[in-house]
Amino acid sequence: MHTELIQVFNQIVKLSNREELLLREIFIPKVLKKKEFFLKEGQRNDKAAFISKGLVRYFVIKNDEESTLEFSQELEFIADFPSFDERGTSVQNIQAVEDCELLVTNYIGIQRIYNEFENGNLIGRKIMEHRFKVMMSQLLSIYMHTSEQRYQHFINNYRNITQRIPQYLIASYVGVKPQSLSRIRKNMAKN
Repeated sequence: MHTELIQVFNQIVKLSNREELLLREIFIPKVLKKKEFFLKEGQRNDKAAFISKGLVRYFVIKNDEESTLEFSQELEFIADFPSFDERGTSVQNIQAVEDCELLVTNYIGIQRIYNEFENGNLIGRKIMEHRFKVMMSQLLSIYMHTSEQRYQHFINNYRNITQRIPQYLIASYVGVKPQSLSRIRKNMAKN
């Protein structure tokens, strides 16, 4: 399970044998069943994870409706990063869309990477830069795109996992009801 995590880190910077061993110590395997929560809104957040296998979604609840913000899949890191950094309470939910195999760490574990790895700060920066790009893309899409464009944005960004995500969650991501998503898909198929 740690092999994929080590490969991701090695893509950023070559790890020493000691650093690889530390990663195996810092990240603990955890299974998350489909629909189980990694993090719930209002919970104190002191954990982050690497997805070895599976798919999760980030969502918020507003006016008793769920709004899916994004999806994360294999070889990606998950956390509510603002509350993780401050060790505060989460404002969003992270839930398994399918059974997941995770490698989980806590705030202290991340600090160990920063402090004990030769290039720990570079690794952290590269991971956070990626997360920032994903979140900015999502945010801009919400404010700048029509529902049809948001669906196209979804297809462009999640092409390889579209078949793994239930239609009602795709509709939640696009910001429409499932019936409206069907119309959007039908109209796009005509063009």
